[in-house]
Amino acid sequence: MLLEGKKIAIFNVANKRSIAWAIAQAMDAQGAELILGYQNERMAQNLEKIVGDLSKPPVAVVQCDVTSNEEIEAAADKIKATVGSIDGLVHALAFAPREALESPFVQTTREAFAQALDISAYSLVALCRALQPMLNENASVMALSYYGAEKVVPNYNVMGVAKAALEASVRYLAADLGQNQVRVNAISAGPLNTLAARGISGFIDMMKIHSDRAALRRNIEPEEVAGTAVFLASGLSTGITGEIMYVDAGYSIMGM
Repeated sequence: MLLEGKKIAIFNVANKRSIAWAIAQAMDAQGAELILGYQNERMAQNLEKIVGDLSKPPVAVVQCDVTSNEEIEAAADKIKATVGSIDGLVHALAFAPREALESPFVQTTREAFAQALDISAYSLVALCRALQPMLNENASVMALSYYGAEKVVPNYNVMGVAKAALEASVRYLAADLGQNQVRVNAISAGPLNTLAARGISGFIDMMKIHSDRAALRRNIEPEEVAGTAVFLASGLSTGITGEIMYVDAGYSIMGM
């Protein structure tokens, strides 16, 4: 029970196929008390259908559309009123308009660029700022990234730029929050067959290429990402901050 007694907020859980849900299940199994975020009423209905699969109910469920400063503040206020303080924050938020993932990157509109960076990267900064007063000493913040932040991945386009901004934000936040013994890291996961990932054109081909070329010659499972998240939230990782941890079956180490 690596997370016994730890209160961890996960923003946002969209559905049972999401990485956020796999992380929630793994943290629940290790004794964590969960605060689960959702974007809107439609997503709340999705969450209601699956939350019973946890070993115990979340200590709080909060609505949080991260494009709204008011909703972020309201979510922080509800968390403070409910649990007082937290030991972890999982940022599992990313979005880009479909047309930005289908057209060449050079055709990315100003609006699509701003929206992708706002939801996928700036939201981590906004959540950390709102929740910073509630982060206990040795709290762990983590975000979810992908190799497209470093290398060009066909059709990943503006999302790759957003993930690069996210990874840079992880390092700057690690420096800012480190003085309070709060650590900030990112998990760079290999491709997973989630509903969000299916929005990327050619995703099935991406999965095939990854399994053929990864050092372990396979794709990863959601449970492997979730296990790394448990490690980062636990007392086993107190000396790690500002890092990008690869859970990709060794794909990122291969030259060809």
